[in-house]
Amino acid sequence: MDTTAPVADEQAARADARELAAADRAHLWHAMTPYNEARPPMIVAEGQGAWIADLEGNRFLDAMSGLWCVNVGYGREELARAAYEQMKTLAYYPLMHSHEPAIRLAERLSEWLEDEYVVFFSNSGSEANETAFKIARQYQQQIGQHARYKVVSRYRAYHGNTMGALAATGQAQRKYKYEPLAPGFVHVRPPDPYRRPEGMDEAEYGRQCARELEETIRWEGAESVAAVIMEPVITGGGMLVPPPDYLRLVREACDRHGVLLIVDEVICGFGRSGRKFGHQNYDVKPDIVTMAKGLTSGYLPLSATAVRRSVYEAFQGTEDYEYLRHVNTFGGSPAACALALANLELLEREQLVERSRLLGERLRAGMEELREHPLVGDIRSFGLLLGIELVADKQARTPLPVEQVTRLIAACKARGLIIGKNGDTVAGYNNVLTFAPPLASTDEDLAFLLATFKSVMHASESEG
Repeated sequence: MDTTAPVADEQAARADARELAAADRAHLWHAMTPYNEARPPMIVAEGQGAWIADLEGNRFLDAMSGLWCVNVGYGREELARAAYEQMKTLAYYPLMHSHEPAIRLAERLSEWLEDEYVVFFSNSGSEANETAFKIARQYQQQIGQHARYKVVSRYRAYHGNTMGALAATGQAQRKYKYEPLAPGFVHVRPPDPYRRPEGMDEAEYGRQCARELEETIRWEGAESVAAVIMEPVITGGGMLVPPPDYLRLVREACDRHGVLLIVDEVICGFGRSGRKFGHQNYDVKPDIVTMAKGLTSGYLPLSATAVRRSVYEAFQGTEDYEYLRHVNTFGGSPAACALALANLELLEREQLVERSRLLGERLRAGMEELREHPLVGDIRSFGLLLGIELVADKQARTPLPVEQVTRLIAACKARGLIIGKNGDTVAGYNNVLTFAPPLASTDEDLAFLLATFKSVMHASESEG
């Protein structure tokens, strides 16, 4: 039996990996990654289901769905086929005119939102939010509210990396060295039930946070505020899940003051929350909904800004400057829209929204035993999203230093599990581990995730 061929193949693969790693260091700039010449990058070669593999054949369960987005899992040939078939017919045309995939997708999104919305397509969540800010400001102008331009958002929240979306973001570490950013953005304290005042129940705390937001609108001058933007839960900022009535109370405050409510569904949308959209868990109707990521399950860039028809109608005048003077070269490309339609069909056919709710309940239940772990301060979830806040002192709720958080993440990766954290957000509070596995994860995938993570946590406990 010839054993030299497999060895030669393995040596060639390693040589290819070394060559690619050298080219990576020379030419590729990585996102959110400090420069480290000594640490070679992980070069991902393929993915299937909830799993990815690097060039050397090492396999990892991706418990973050890429960047919170591969909702249907990797390797879905029907999505690639949908884009391919569309590209053979019409690969590109800008949406100053129209094409059928964009029309059909806008129609389907309105159905998923369970109301009548009109949709503007872009490429990313940042662009979707930038579009929402321009629409909100112009809308207020066109209904006679000429002083309204401010946008209220929350500390610890993330809304994008362009200059307006970053201004709306409430994470100081993301902004440092990039300021001054776009003016007109005001921030308020986010609801964080884990750190609520002692003796206050969660419901009253939610009411207090909503009152603080409304007070900020008043103090800024309600006549100067155009919109409020928020995720249903703050995801990348630390998985902060609000009390149940909070979003409804914010909606009511916006209505009292003539302020538009923008709900950022970039992460929470498309089944991730256990409902089609996160805000549907709270029975509210946003004026504007922004979305990306799970819209195509990350297979092609596409985002959307969905606007309630009552807001859109303010742009139907015939005077100069009454239409939306905003364009996006690639937003709503035929291929991306065709793929997104196939993605929505897949989510429905395989009942992945319901699967998300079920898996989320199992993930939460499986993690509960870790509440007694000396490093675990809180465990919080929202559908198939889960965050574990790590602390150095459970009684004082002192955040665990980021170096220790990073070591736990590295230990998980060494065992074949990729998890995330709220990185580069607010100084001293980058201590929340995050989980967002594909909605299509199998029962075996979930069992591996739980067993692997708990083994890492128990090992950390025994190490003292």
